[in-house]
Amino acid sequence: MKRQFHVVVIGGGTSGLCLAQALHKAGVSVAVYERSRTRTERLQGYRVHINPHGSQALHDCLPPDLWQRFVDSCGVSGTYAFLTEQMDELIRIENDLTSGADAASSHHSASRITLHQVLSAGLDGILHYDKEFERYERNADGTVTCYFADGTTATGDVVVAADGGGSRVRQQYLPHADRVDTGITAIAGKFLLDDESRKLLPERLLDGPNSVLPPKGCLMFCAPHDLADGRNDETFEHDKVLFDNTTSYIMWAYAANSARFPAGLSELDGDGLRDLVGRMIADWHPGFRTMVAASPGEAVSLLPIRTSVPVKQWETTNITLAGDAIHSMTPFGGIGANTALRDARLLAHNLIEVANGERDLLDAIGDYERQMIDYGFAAVRSSMRNATQAVSESRAGRVVFKTVLRVCSAVPALKRKMFSGQGTGK
Repeated sequence: MKRQFHVVVIGGGTSGLCLAQALHKAGVSVAVYERSRTRTERLQGYRVHINPHGSQALHDCLPPDLWQRFVDSCGVSGTYAFLTEQMDELIRIENDLTSGADAASSHHSASRITLHQVLSAGLDGILHYDKEFERYERNADGTVTCYFADGTTATGDVVVAADGGGSRVRQQYLPHADRVDTGITAIAGKFLLDDESRKLLPERLLDGPNSVLPPKGCLMFCAPHDLADGRNDETFEHDKVLFDNTTSYIMWAYAANSARFPAGLSELDGDGLRDLVGRMIADWHPGFRTMVAASPGEAVSLLPIRTSVPVKQWETTNITLAGDAIHSMTPFGGIGANTALRDARLLAHNLIEVANGERDLLDAIGDYERQMIDYGFAAVRSSMRNATQAVSESRAGRVVFKTVLRVCSAVPALKRKMFSGQGTGK
């Protein structure tokens, strides 16, 4: 027998909105409460890599028209390469090694802004803004009431914390689930692409994502989000580059141990951060230096890198968590958003089975949590390993890794074995 219940989602980010889309599509009552005051307030960011796990989640959770809108808005993908800081190519990874047969099993280059626009579309009356969560209370009938800063409340049969790395729901529900500073700092920016600016850069930087491996201690990642074929999405009234999702650009990020950066880093504006990176890569290939130097300061941001600390399974109740609220991770590996989307797909699937009378509510949530804790914290650990290796001060370790890449590049069978399915999170 079908069961009716109401799901309250705290947080209108990637996992919360994807979950809401899937539940709404299936006819399950859901409401999302987002602390931002308007739809456009949180629209900022850079390119996000959507891997096959993320693609499958979006395909399954979104209505067909929104899924197609997402696919149509994605940038043109190129081959992935590992480079030295002098732009010597260590290995190039062809798309057929990493992507599936269709859009739902492939990699995509998406704008974070556009992804948020797609995920929030069609949720009128479901997505509520200017709702800053303060606390929750359990009621005698088993429901949970959430209290917001504006004095309003929302009561649900299920509460899902999807309110990001600083989750207030997690702090109350699982106070032992902590986030820590990794000791790594990143500075990220955008180099805008047009007919003239493309001429300033080597073709390799325009062709696809690149991981740049200097001798030791730091890393740069850069990737084009190229809308040259005319793809874009709705435009919002923002004149700042950081909010723009209609212009092609190369996203770049320079990361190093925090000790490598000077004191007062947090006091620098975008121009100061950009110029600092320029000084730190002064002996790199001119292409990298040009990419950084010509990036507008308004599109350059400081990104302290934090990570969650894995926790053991807790006793299942009708409160659960998704995305960064439980397993925030470093950006090294590009799987944070994809893991959040994977959460949304799995939790939606289980809750829809509850609504269809196919399983008990706590059994469905418990099954979700067991699987999510397994793959979610595996992703956290993998991401942290990648981060540690990326900024290692060991020159010998970097030499060994570069040698492995060169050998794989020279032996096609070895390269296929090493990189087939890379980035799927398996």
